[in-house]
Amino acid sequence: MVFSSLLFLFWFMPIFFVLYYLVPYSAKNTVLFIGSIVFYGWGEPKYLLLIFASILVNYLSGLIIERCQLSENIAAKRTAFVLTLCFDIGMLLFFKYADFFVTNLNAVLGRELIFPPRLTLPLGISFYTFQIMSYVIDLYRGRVKAEHSILNLGTYLVMFPQLIAGPIVVYSQVNRELKERSITLSQIGDGLRVFILGLSSKVLIANNIGQLWEELSELGYENISMPLAWLGAVAFTLQIFFDFNGYSLMAIGLGKLLGFEFPANFDFPYISISISEFWRRWHMTLGAWFREYLYIPLGGNRRGRIRTYVNLFIVWFVTGFWHGAGWNFVLWGLYFFVLIALERLFLGSFLAKHRAFAHIYTLFFVVVSWVIFSITDFSGLGVYFSRMFSFYFGEEIWYYLGNYGVILCVGLLFSTPFCKEAYHRVGTKPFGQLLHIGLLVLCVAYLADASFNPFLYFRF
Repeated sequence: MVFSSLLFLFWFMPIFFVLYYLVPYSAKNTVLFIGSIVFYGWGEPKYLLLIFASILVNYLSGLIIERCQLSENIAAKRTAFVLTLCFDIGMLLFFKYADFFVTNLNAVLGRELIFPPRLTLPLGISFYTFQIMSYVIDLYRGRVKAEHSILNLGTYLVMFPQLIAGPIVVYSQVNRELKERSITLSQIGDGLRVFILGLSSKVLIANNIGQLWEELSELGYENISMPLAWLGAVAFTLQIFFDFNGYSLMAIGLGKLLGFEFPANFDFPYISISISEFWRRWHMTLGAWFREYLYIPLGGNRRGRIRTYVNLFIVWFVTGFWHGAGWNFVLWGLYFFVLIALERLFLGSFLAKHRAFAHIYTLFFVVVSWVIFSITDFSGLGVYFSRMFSFYFGEEIWYYLGNYGVILCVGLLFSTPFCKEAYHRVGTKPFGQLLHIGLLVLCVAYLADASFNPFLYFRF
């Protein structure tokens, strides 16, 4: 799918945009819908039926909920709403977690009573499920009106820039643009610049840094020294940021080319001085979704201290589980719950007074968290942690520093706002235009030659 997606971007996309700009505004959603279906179906045509089912069910449900609102039939409205959520969540649970549930049930029973379905994870199902749920929930709350055009709703759900890896765009953020939007030359220029920056982050930084983490996996965790274990963890910490942030920037840039303004997804999370701040800067659209559609409906922090921590536990359990069907993801989510709970109890005030320590503390626990996130089996995770805290110093660290030291320094530098400020001074000037062209050429050359090109968040 990675190859198919890139093939779409570099060969089909120019054709798509020429057609998109040539057709009248009344036909743009049709072109965008068809192009997005081609994009998704190119890599995974068998799961297009899920997309169509999601569009149809939520479209009809929206009309029913609206009619029930007009007739003040509260019971029917609630029933339609609950059934729709059961459909949306049920699809996600079945296709993403059926194997996990069955495997663990068989393990508890000590025998294989039920055969796991061995389903292939539909690309982007976690993202587009949350997006369509935002439409139904906001409609039920009365915050948006029902979408009477199935084409508009379908275009919202399958819009290719952010279909398979975010950012999560809720319906209320783009419902007006779905019906009427303008596209200016300035917007097109901004979109191209943002897209190239995102592509460069992913291709030139994330891919190169990610090779270090891949080499450690091939070497075997039991064979690495403590310094190399930490170097690998830092490498993955940078890789996942530049991979996911790069894809988010590409999506935002492509959105601008289409006439949409997608929300930002990252705000230099590694400069945070607390875990709470880190999650206000990391994957911001996911955090906003959980806050708006889970934490606040549970009561947020309005029902006393104990209930607040119960709500936080639920949110972080679901956050971890949303990322993957594995116990390491659950552990990863609860790991952050413990840290955030401690910060709310007493640690936050201490961190606010000791910023240098707070920054070291945050980076330490964030780096550790990405090890939990990346290594899906607990035996491998245990081995890796044993190497991180083994106090065994080997000589191989110098070899890897020699090979990856420069790109690691580049990654560390570009993960801070320093380069952003410099870019804003030259990015829109003639030199900046040449810089973007050069970056694009480098990315195309790299993609034509490289065999290592993972998109980490495609599996979620």
